Amino acid sequence: MLKIAILGLGEGRSTMSAALKSDKVELVAVCDRNEELCKQRAREFDFHSFTTNYADLLTNNVIDCVAIYTPDHLHAEHVKQALLHGKHVICTKPFIDDLSVANELLALSEKTGKKVFIGQSSRFFEPAKRQRADFEAGLIGDLITIEAHYHADHRWFLEKEWSLQHSFKWLYGGLSHPVDFIRWYLPNIEEVMGYGMISSNGSKAGLKNEDTMHFIFKATDGRIARVSGVYTSPTQPAQRDSGMSTILRATDGASQADYHELRYAITDKTGEEKIITWGDATLKYYFRFEGQSHHAGEYQNYLEYFADCIEQGIEAYPNMKEGIGTVALLQAMDRSLQTGLPVKVASVLAEFNIPQ
Repeated sequence: MLKIAILGLGEGRSTMSAALKSDKVELVAVCDRNEELCKQRAREFDFHSFTTNYADLLTNNVIDCVAIYTPDHLHAEHVKQALLHGKHVICTKPFIDDLSVANELLALSEKTGKKVFIGQSSRFFEPAKRQRADFEAGLIGDLITIEAHYHADHRWFLEKEWSLQHSFKWLYGGLSHPVDFIRWYLPNIEEVMGYGMISSNGSKAGLKNEDTMHFIFKATDGRIARVSGVYTSPTQPAQRDSGMSTILRATDGASQADYHELRYAITDKTGEEKIITWGDATLKYYFRFEGQSHHAGEYQNYLEYFADCIEQGIEAYPNMKEGIGTVALLQAMDRSLQTGLPVKVASVLAEFNIPQ
């Protein structure tokens, strides 16, 4: 069993549930600098091996892997310290916010032989898993284009003081999910162009960055894709729409994975149309807490996937290089928002001397 520790117990709540219910992962310890949050999680899960000092995890020789769920600007240092202490790493998305340290982390992983896996949890949700399996099986033919979106009524964010700071951007916290889906199928994005705005709801609340965004991507082979994010307006009923969807249009068919709704549709190369939904048992596996606030089933899926990869000595994806590529794409998107011009992803990578 892969013996893990968890750093950061906000989002790490899902990972605690995932690890404690898994027969491939053993939870050894958890850490958060907020001692009261540690005690709250201890009561919730009846798991009492906690600390407020990250060094306690790093120096614990029983721990094989540290799963990191701290704020974005802390990821790089926390990953670095884990690697230096001989730990594998799971790091939530987006991987790092400072690409100037990317080469150092890549070299450190290579030197230590320890793996870094990016926790893009959405890839491990049931509709996305089914869509990927059908695509890889060739059921819809060769990919032509992708459309993805994340449209959610997150007006409740506007009541949080941190959401009104300059550092908060839905581009990284929200839109990174459908952007990752696009990179999953079109990894070689070379250019991006997008527009964004702060809606009247966001403006009234004092939001500093865009809550409404639409982008077009172009890959090196000429294929195009689009993604959009809208976060401060009401949404359509779930029977009509989905908060997050990925549509693949291919030479012989098409498919659509609807995230929270546990819904999947495909028209395959035979012309047969299918709509698949999953029942209460699957719903309860993924959404174990109140409402849909945490998606522990996805986390359990990717923890077990990473454990299998470590045991079998194979690469787990998205790996660090892919995570860095996604951050470079997100930064190119951010620059396009600010300039109103197309931005080459290669120019972002070159700025930091990161090999493509």
